Amino acid sequence: MLQFQPIVAGLDGSRESVAAAHWAAREAQRRSLPLRLVHAWEGLPVPEESAGLPELRVPQYWARRVLRNAVEQLTEAYPQVYISAEQIAKPPTAALVSEAARAELVVLGNHGFGGPSGLLTGSVAMAVVTHARTPVVLVRAGCSTADELLPGGEGGTNGAAPYREVAVALDLAHTCDSLLEFAFEEARSRATVLRPVHVWYLASRQAPDGEAGREAAWALETVLEPWREKFPSVEVHPRSVQGRPAQEVMEAARDAGLLVIGRQVRHAALGSHLGRVAHAAIHHVRCPVAVVPHD
Repeated sequence: MLQFQPIVAGLDGSRESVAAAHWAAREAQRRSLPLRLVHAWEGLPVPEESAGLPELRVPQYWARRVLRNAVEQLTEAYPQVYISAEQIAKPPTAALVSEAARAELVVLGNHGFGGPSGLLTGSVAMAVVTHARTPVVLVRAGCSTADELLPGGEGGTNGAAPYREVAVALDLAHTCDSLLEFAFEEARSRATVLRPVHVWYLASRQAPDGEAGREAAWALETVLEPWREKFPSVEVHPRSVQGRPAQEVMEAARDAGLLVIGRQVRHAALGSHLGRVAHAAIHHVRCPVAVVPHD
């Protein structure tokens, strides 16, 4: 029987992680994939311990309640999605990176800068982003179905409101295939516009602005051409602009329903493995941010 890799959502009881679980359920529904909910904490007792010491049963009971409540809510809201849940007695980062190896996608909460957060929306989320070899989507508290749709839009297919566009930030100095495949798939599943954004700068001794701009636009179109052919139903609105990459990418994401950015895979033991644009997007962009690893 054909097996499908699930979409995994990490839960810790925070508002951000609950919003992430709901986003993951909607994504699972769009992709016709199962959803797996995970609560990971190395302090969870093993069954023998929890049976003998009442004080050890408290964190286990709390974790079970978090998962049970989420399963009940999501099953009612998304009855078409197959949902499973598991407690894992391991450090959250290690557990989620391991889950990512067997998942189509990992979804976690994102609190940005400032304010209280849960375990899976702070340092753990960032560690998973920088070590997982699977795309990781970060979702802010309060993100709902309505945030994914255009306000006041006319009914689309089956009377549903149209989705907001998908934006993808491209650095043409690196391979973009992983990002573009993910971004085109997301745009196709939403039947919405894809907006690739390439930010270039004018170095000294380079061609004048007009010529450099035309060359940058041509380079972007060249990269997009095979993907347009592969996804003919996706409407593509590319944008090649001179400016500051982080600022331009955040501007592109302002009205988007999803921002896709890349993370270059490195093999150094130390370092965050995230560039300035990725950091800025994760901490400041309001819509969900998908971080896609690439070579």
